[in-house]
Amino acid sequence: MSACLMIGAAMVALAPSGQFTLEWTHSVEKEGWREHWQVTDDHRLRLEGAAVKGSGAGMEPGPGGHFEKGWWVWTTDGPVVPALELAASGATVSGWSFCSGHQCRVIGAEREAPVRLAPCAKDDAGAGG
Repeated sequence: MSACLMIGAAMVALAPSGQFTLEWTHSVEKEGWREHWQVTDDHRLRLEGAAVKGSGAGMEPGPGGHFEKGWWVWTTDGPVVPALELAASGATVSGWSFCSGHQCRVIGAEREAPVRLAPCAKDDAGAGG
């Protein structure tokens, strides 16, 4: 499957697996948070796992979490969503690091409208991004 993701108005080609990672610093606890996402065959997004650098307000490890290389890590079977909306207030510690394969970029670091991440339309997915 050739997968791509729309990040705002930009089309981004994903690794052949259709997987990507979002990582950011929690605005209250100032600790790292990481989520692993998969573009599904039906052009939706499925959360497959997450990790947090510490625990605190809203940062408790999920069921089955274990400590690995300084992070609490766990896997999950969802949720499956049509898109993600990332608030971009410019008032938080950082934007989000978006990575797929060996390529990363920072999104949502500046004050702007929320950044929408959504799988490309079926017609766009084969375009190669």
